[in-house]
Amino acid sequence: MTTNLQNSSSSSAKTPVVMGTEDIMVQKIHGTSHTPVQTNLRWGCDSKLANRICNYNRHYAEHSGYFEGTAFLKEGRKTASEDDPLRFHDSNTGKQLFVAPKGRSFKQFEKESRSHGWPSFRDAEVDWENVRVLPNGEVVSLNGTHLGHNLPDARGNRYCINLVSVAGRPVDESA
Repeated sequence: MTTNLQNSSSSSAKTPVVMGTEDIMVQKIHGTSHTPVQTNLRWGCDSKLANRICNYNRHYAEHSGYFEGTAFLKEGRKTASEDDPLRFHDSNTGKQLFVAPKGRSFKQFEKESRSHGWPSFRDAEVDWENVRVLPNGEVVSLNGTHLGHNLPDARGNRYCINLVSVAGRPVDESA
């Protein structure tokens, strides 16, 4: 099951959002990316679903609460803290996209994510070297991976992100 988030908008996005343009998401050799998703995604995420969401989709998401059925929360509760946050990597390229929690506890990150149905990141948790927000609110990696949407709330920008899009394993970029 997927959920349509097409009507989200970043028109109310606040800084430090780094905006991108539609050319990031032009068709490439593998949908909107140059490579397919990694086959050994973290937390037991489904690579077939990830491939569909990341590379052949612009408007839909994994079903609400998908992340709760993976090993993500268990690992996060065991290992993540503000001093030692989890790192989230592009499921296609392995590049770092988010680091959380920052400025809050993992318990607070989990509570917000559960209340919205998807991992929910704040501005300080975004790696702006690799992430862009398109004018319609779609959040993408510079490599063309669909990540989710920016759904601002009273506290500011809230990046509602598909776990399958950020479950990649880090790769040695010097290789």
